[in-house]
Amino acid sequence: MNELKKVTQVLLSGALVLGMLPFTGNANAAAPSFKDVPASHWAKASIDAAVSKGYFKGYSDGTFKPGATVTRAEFAALLSRVSKATPELEQANVFRDLTGHWSEGEVNRAVSLGFLNASDYPNGFKPSTALTREEMAKWLSSGLAAQNEDFKQALKDTDTENMLVPVAEFYKGGLKKSAYPYVSVVLGTGLMAGYPDGTFGPGKTTTRAEAAVILSRYQQVQESKADSYRDLNEMREVGLTGTNLTSATPFVYSKYENANYLNRFDLITEKPFSLRNNLGEMIIHRMIVADALTSSTVKNMYGRMFIDKDFDRFIDEDRYMVFMEVTVTPNGDNLNNLALANSTGNSLTSGGASNFTSGVVKKYGIINLPRVDYVKSGFFKKGVSRRYWMAHSINRYYSQDVTLNGASIRVGNSLTSFYIPN
Repeated sequence: MNELKKVTQVLLSGALVLGMLPFTGNANAAAPSFKDVPASHWAKASIDAAVSKGYFKGYSDGTFKPGATVTRAEFAALLSRVSKATPELEQANVFRDLTGHWSEGEVNRAVSLGFLNASDYPNGFKPSTALTREEMAKWLSSGLAAQNEDFKQALKDTDTENMLVPVAEFYKGGLKKSAYPYVSVVLGTGLMAGYPDGTFGPGKTTTRAEAAVILSRYQQVQESKADSYRDLNEMREVGLTGTNLTSATPFVYSKYENANYLNRFDLITEKPFSLRNNLGEMIIHRMIVADALTSSTVKNMYGRMFIDKDFDRFIDEDRYMVFMEVTVTPNGDNLNNLALANSTGNSLTSGGASNFTSGVVKKYGIINLPRVDYVKSGFFKKGVSRRYWMAHSINRYYSQDVTLNGASIRVGNSLTSFYIPN
């Protein structure tokens, strides 16, 4: 009976073994033609490249099974094969449940290369478990950080209270805060992408075809610099200061009245200040700049969180759209549209002509300043704090005009101010 059970287990696991044999070094061999990967398959080029380099193998029936789910053992083995780094210390016997498993050596190497942290799996690696996208993001980002100090710093820069991750789960829930830096790095480098509905899908799994594409991207990213990725640079700046201003535009910060420090945006964030006429209190949280000439030509990832074809504000090609996130707590039931518009004395923080909507704000769960009467609709109520985003714009080209267009904001004794150098 035991012998029969062993034979059955071998037969059931045969496909996996054929699809992911230990690496034998036959890189750059000609990729075979798989009957389930036609020329029209979206991932054919990446699949062929991964197979030709020996990262993946096909199955005995002539298929690749592009839609099959990737397991922890498989992806760890793939990462150990694709990495060009050399571990300082080769780990051994990392997981007890891998003893004698086909992936043991390669999983140990993946740990040695910094992709995996053994402490994340205190109850064993469980190699046949389907790999989640959250795990994948952490492994990929950790591997980059282990071999490159700037990627390591990128993880630190995006692991902050200011961080805004451009996925639907950020506001709607479903993405752990501990995952923010890892998801930010894979999104910012293009290693992974979100789904059309704006979600990242941290609990979803990945197919062999998708893994082949990600491997192809990783080969390029591991040889590049973290600061070569615009979206990642913007995420890092948001994590550090609450805005992407200087990474998304040519603007720079001015110095404060001959002082030896810059008027960065984070000097005014999270500091409550009173609205005029005792109307209430405001706190500034974030400022996001969208680089868009039209609603269909949005150049940065953050911009695509706010603007799509249904964006209802006019986009002037000579201006950047600016989205400000604030919290307002009214002192009474009199904070109507006109009162809010005149409540701060600054165009970027006032509510004047700053309401907006689009299709993507609903997709990402963004609460936006609506086009309704604020009091009658119940948007503002006495003593109830309301956190929301509003839209403004700043001049894209002319530094002599920026002061008139709200390029400075004062909160108490703190000031942020920025301009475009000549």
